[in-house]
Amino acid sequence: FLPTMEQFDERLKVNLPEFGEKYGIHVPKSEVIYQVNDHKKHMEKLGWPVVVKGKYYDAGIAYNADQLAGYFNKISAKWGLPIILQEFAHGTEYNVTGLGDGHGNTISAVPMRKQYITDKGKAWGGIAITDEKLLNLTRKFIKETKWRGAFELELMKDKKGQFYLLEINPRIPAWVYLAVGVGQNIPEAYVNLAMGKEVEAFETFESGKMFVRYSWDMIVNLSDFEKISTLGEL
Repeated sequence: FLPTMEQFDERLKVNLPEFGEKYGIHVPKSEVIYQVNDHKKHMEKLGWPVVVKGKYYDAGIAYNADQLAGYFNKISAKWGLPIILQEFAHGTEYNVTGLGDGHGNTISAVPMRKQYITDKGKAWGGIAITDEKLLNLTRKFIKETKWRGAFELELMKDKKGQFYLLEINPRIPAWVYLAVGVGQNIPEAYVNLAMGKEVEAFETFESGKMFVRYSWDMIVNLSDFEKISTLGEL
């Protein structure tokens, strides 16, 4: 139970401006470059700072040409070309995880405001919120695209209250257990959809709950670690 190839392709980072124009969703300006010096012709339009993104993963915020070149070389070496330069959107970061039935109906949608963020821009802590404007944007995305399956929307809300769509990830995000914790079990609903079962749309969720990730130091014998590393079991 996956998005169609058309759905998958049109939400790619390189196609996001056209996606926003097609569906009437605000998206920051962006340009694609294949050589580091190509950025010069786009900076008047994009301005500084600018977000330097890999076509599949990774990103960095560059405040000058030297930083941009560093991110370009680092990200392209790992993820290939092209590199996307995206206008930096000032504001508060939000994510939405949800589920579409492939016919334009919203099965689930849970928004989250990022509270703690890693250097990769990933949420290390967040709080479930009720924001009708954000929920309506999510329902519009599902209805217009007829999205099939799970997804994560990454957005920025500016000082005027306008949401800008930064990325669309065609998968369940790592923070999905927050959605489960507030009353919308997206993984279970997803499995049931994939099995052809009738799934009722979630109508409500409990806002105000948050998640915080933590790391756990484990003390183990070196011999046990070697077995796990080489054999995959003890």
